[in-house]
Formats: sequence, C-alpha cells, structure tokens
Amino acid sequence: MIAKKHMPHYMMVLPFMLLFAVFFLYPIASGFFYSFHDWNATTTTRFVGLDNYTRIIGSRDFKKAMWNLATYIVITVPLGILVAFCLALLVDSFKGTWSNIFRSAFFMPVVLPAFLAATVWRWIYTPNFGLLNMVLGWFGLPSLNFLNDTGSMLYALIAVDVWVSAGFNMVIILAGLKNIPTDVYEAARLDGASPLQQVRYVTVPMLYPVLFFVTTYGVISALQVFDVPWLLTGSSFASYGGRSNALMFPVMDMMGRGFGSLKFGQASAYGFILTAIIVLFTAAMFVFRKKGYDQ
Repeated sequence: MIAKKHMPHYMMVLPFMLLFAVFFLYPIASGFFYSFHDWNATTTTRFVGLDNYTRIIGSRDFKKAMWNLATYIVITVPLGILVAFCLALLVDSFKGTWSNIFRSAFFMPVVLPAFLAATVWRWIYTPNFGLLNMVLGWFGLPSLNFLNDTGSMLYALIAVDVWVSAGFNMVIILAGLKNIPTDVYEAARLDGASPLQQVRYVTVPMLYPVLFFVTTYGVISALQVFDVPWLLTGSSFASYGGRSNALMFPVMDMMGRGFGSLKFGQASAYGFILTAIIVLFTAAMFVFRKKGYDQ
C-alpha cells in the first residue's frame, strides 16, 4: 500500500503521467497494433501480420526515399557542422557588441518558421527572376530551375537545411569554445603553433564531446527530415517529393501512405521501421564514441 504521506507527491506527478500516457504511450501502442493490420480508418481492422513491413521494404518508393535520405545525410551533416564550426570561430574572434550582433544574425534562421524559410528560398530559386538566377545572369550563365531539375533539387534542399541549422550548431559549438582554457592556447603559441595548428591540435580535440553531440543531433534530425522538402516542392498528400521523387524522404512517404492513400497500417509500420533505423544509428554512434575513448 502507498503510504499516506507520499500521496501528495504522487498526486503532483499524476497530471503529467496521465498526459504522458494519453499522448505518448497510447499512440505508440496503438501504432504498433495497427502496423500488423490493414486499416483505412473507415473499416474494421484486418490482421495481416508482417505484410505491411514487407510491402514497405520491398517498394520502389521506400528504396528511393532511403537513397535520397542517405545522400542527404552524408552531405548535410558534415557540411552543416563544418559551416557551424567556422561561424563559431568567427564569432568567437569578436568581442562585445560585434560578437552579439554576429551571433544573433547567424542564429536568426533557426527561429524562422519552416514555411517562411521555405518561402524565402523558393523565391531565391525561382527561374528567371529569382535572386540566385539574377546573380547567374550577371555572369552570363543560363537560368536554372533548381526545384524542378532532378540533378539540382537535392543540393538546393541541402543549401536550405545548412542555412537553417548552422545557427543552432554554431551556438552549441561557441559555448564549447568558451569553456576551453585560454592558457592552453597560450602554451600552444609559445610552442610555435600557428592559428591553423591551434585549431587542429587544441580546439578540435577539446571540442570532441560537443562535436559528438551536434553530429548525433544532426543525424537524428536528418533522419526525420520532412517540412522543408515538403514545402519547397509544394507537396500534398496526393503528390509529394517533387519531380521524379527527387526530394522524397521516408517521413514524407509515410505521411502520404497514411493520409494520402489511407493505408494507416502501412504508415504505422513505416514509422516503426524509421524508429528502428534511428535507434540503430544512434546506438552505432555511441559505440563508435566509446571505442574512440578506449583508444
């Protein structure tokens, strides 16, 4: 029996536990249940076993989405961290008001709503009179349709994502830079280390935990990419991913199967497949980090 003296404490956490159970645990449990059933939200469920999982893994859209995702992660995460690292070094080199101005300017894209960021970049990428094509015209280069050319669509998305996410990573890395003792740099300078050597042999090793965090966070975020490519391509539940599905990603495919085709069983299975991929990636990165410490 629960002692009466502990009842007030349990009552204090009860509202949170109820909300957690209703809006987190129950959706997970029901999604897991529906992933083994054929259900379109209007008829009764029909048990199909692993059929939803096999249909998804064997589908052409799933393979296309995973290929796009792999390419996107391989380019976006390292590039985004590199840009954020350079921005953090730049901001750290300034003091006082200028440091605050640059930090605020670089962080601004992070707080912009996704639809606003996508709208700005859709205008930049607009053929003929978009800002980027105007610049190309100054150099005598032909106008390009960045969001309708399958050869450039993915790279156009990567540019937007790096622009949006670099500010967040910059703030995290900048906080790590502030925690590096100045006497370490002074010792390196006395040993004749150049600024580039200081970054390579002092800054990067001492920022390893911070870089690991932004890398892990970047990979997990990239695995769930949805809003920016959806908005850039003007997607709907009936048609998404842009031309030739060049910007189709797993979450978009999952949403399309659920709300576009009313295949909620397949959408639920898709969600658990994506969750398993995220867990495996995260676990692999922690194992890699542990091995790095052991060495």
